[in-house]
Amino acid sequence: MSRHYLSRAGAAVLSAVLLSAGSSAAQAGSVSSSCTFNGVPLYGKVQIVDHFPDFKIQKTAHFPDLKVQWVKNFPADCGQWQLVDSFPDFTVQFVDHFPDFKIQEVSRFPGL
Repeated sequence: MSRHYLSRAGAAVLSAVLLSAGSSAAQAGSVSSSCTFNGVPLYGKVQIVDHFPDFKIQKTAHFPDLKVQWVKNFPADCGQWQLVDSFPDFTVQFVDHFPDFKIQEVSRFPGL
C-alpha cells in the first residue's frame, strides 16, 4: 500500500515539474499582439551587443515571432529596426540557443 502511495506522490511531483516547465516555455518567444516584449516596444533604434542585452534573439527562416526590417531612418512601425552604435531604444544579442524570441529579417512587411 505504501508503494502505491509513493507512486502517486511521485506522479504528482512529476506533473508539477512538467507543468511549470511548460509555462516557462510558453513565455519564451511570446511577443505580444501590441508588438512589445516585456513591455518594451519592438521597433526603434537597436544596438547589437555581445554581453548584457535587453533581449537575446535568434535568426530563423521559418515561423518567426517577429519579422524585422532594417531601416535607415524613422523606425516607427512594428518590426522596423534602425541599427545604431549609441543611445539605443533597446539592445539585442544574437544567440543560437535559448532566445527570448525569434526574428526573420525581411525587406518588406515587417511586424507580427
